[in-house]
Parts: sequence; structure tokens; C-alpha cells
Amino acid sequence: MLDLPSGDVVAVLAVGLGASLLVGVPGAITVRMLRRHSIVVHITVLLTVTVLAVLAGVVGAAQAMFLSAHDRDVVLLVVAGSGVASLAIGWWLGAGLAREAVWADQLRQRERQAEANRRELVAWVSHDLRTPLAGLRAMAEALEDGVVADRVTTADYHRRIRVEADRMAQLVDDLFELSRINAGALRLSLRRVPLSEVVSDALASAEPLARARGIRLVAAEHGWPTVTASEPELARVVGNLLRNAIRFTPYDGVVQVSAGRDGSAAWLAVADTCGGIPEEDLPRVFDVAFRGEPARSPHAGRTVEPATGGGLGLAIVRGLVEAHGGRVEVANAGAGCRFLVHLPAAAT
Repeated sequence: MLDLPSGDVVAVLAVGLGASLLVGVPGAITVRMLRRHSIVVHITVLLTVTVLAVLAGVVGAAQAMFLSAHDRDVVLLVVAGSGVASLAIGWWLGAGLAREAVWADQLRQRERQAEANRRELVAWVSHDLRTPLAGLRAMAEALEDGVVADRVTTADYHRRIRVEADRMAQLVDDLFELSRINAGALRLSLRRVPLSEVVSDALASAEPLARARGIRLVAAEHGWPTVTASEPELARVVGNLLRNAIRFTPYDGVVQVSAGRDGSAAWLAVADTCGGIPEEDLPRVFDVAFRGEPARSPHAGRTVEPATGGGLGLAIVRGLVEAHGGRVEVANAGAGCRFLVHLPAAAT
């Protein structure tokens, strides 16, 4: 029990409470004004206000109790030391909480974005599967019911069935590749790969499609570096970029492929004459299922090759390039756009 008269107890409590409120009320207002700042600032200011309020209360109570100078200084030193330790611990804990809060917020944003991408992908893939499946079913029923009997039409139906089956197989293949990338299950066999050989094979594979659309494929004659990469995945990157460029380039257009070396990194560029990409769409070009148009049909007066991958080609390009430790970017250049891939260059 306190060995003080009741009147002294009330007086000391009143003085201490009043001194603490003189600091605590403005401090509470300050904390509220800083509500938009970081957690570290909040905790630091809160602890500072608390320590100052305690210090003010102790000083006021010490004066009311008429303590000696020695006892008062001892009390103030104890409070000051405890306050400094509390502020240091509070700042350290606040920094940790801030990091965890930022990480948790980023994780929630990634989860929301992944869920949105998943729903969008399911919708796009459902549409892309429904169209060929409906065609396959109609042609199969026509053949089964004998509606189509002559050899020429039957052969045409068989060809169209194969084409639609190839489209569906390509879509399934792209989905499998994208799932491997997103799940972190992609295993690369890195080695020295001459970029010229990969590009040459990709150009030869894309030449029939380009010729059918009246598009010229042009490749640089020299300057091709050797990169450290997995050849199958690198070939898919180049092939996807070429098919994307051919698809969006109008008749009599040009698709140019070039490469070079910049210090310890190599680069590969695929430029087309598609007319450019709207600036607001550039950040979304590599998103899953994004095809650069608000509707599924192309703009008036523009011929576009039908999509055959659910809008996954460029998303796969980004995933494969990043798996190699590189990066890919796109920008409008000249009469079209330019995709630039950065990859680790092989040691000379």
C-alpha cells in the first residue's frame, strides 16, 4: 500500500495525468494526421508520444512531490533510458511489420491478378475450343450421315478436320507449356547455342506462312552472337515472335530479324510493319490471353491471321526468356513494333 495521505495521492495522480495529457492529446492528433504513412512511421511516432507522455507525467509528479534534485535526475534518467530502448525496439519491430505488410499486400495482389488471369484464360480457351469442336462435330456428322459422298468434298472435309485438330493440339501444347512455366517445373538444359542457327531454322519454318500472306522475311547477314540457352525453348521463343509478327503484318509487309551483343548480354530483335500497338496496350502485350484488340474480330480493313493459341504465344515467350535469366520488351518503331529479347551471351 502507498504510504501517502489520500490527498497527496490524488494530487500526484492529477498532476501526472494532466502533464501526460498535454503531450498525449497533440500526439494523438499527430498520429491521426500521419495515417497515410508507413507502419514504421506510425509505430515510431506512437512510441515517441507514449514515452514523452510518460516523461511529462513523471516530471510533473516529481515536481508535485518535491523530490530532491538527485532523486528527480535518477527518475528522469531511468525514464529516458527506457524510452530510448523502447523507440529502438519499436522502430525495429515496425520495420519488420512493414516488410511483412508489403509482402502480404504484394502476395494478395499477385493472387488477385492470377485469379483474374485464370478466369480470363478459361473464358478465352473455352471460346477457342468451342469453335473448332463445333466444326469438327458438324463435319463428322456430315460424313457419318452420308451428306457428303463425293471424293473431292470428302477429302476437303478430312483436310479441314486435320487443320482443326492441329489448332486444338497447338492450344493444348501452349497450355501445357504455360503451366510448366507458371508452376516452376521448367527444366532448361543450358549450353552454347549459335543464335544464327536457331533463327535460320525458325525462318525456314515460318517462310510458307509468310509467303502465303505476301510478307517478306529479312534477316541480318552478320552480327549473330552465341548465347547460353536451351535450344528447344529458344527455338520456341523465336518461332512465336515470328508467327506473331506475320499474323499482324498486312499484305506486302516486312518482318526483319536482327541480333547483336552488348557486353555480357546478347539481344535478338523482331520488327514488323503492323502499324504499331496503342501505347495503353503495350504493358499488356505479354499478358495471358491478351490479343491487342477489345473485340475478337480484327479492325475494319485489316487482315489478321486467325489466332491459334488462345493468346498464349507472347506470354510463353516472356516466361521462357525470364527462365533463361533474360527479359523481353516491346516498343513501337517505324511502321510497326519491335520485340527485343535480351539473353545471356556465351563466354568467348
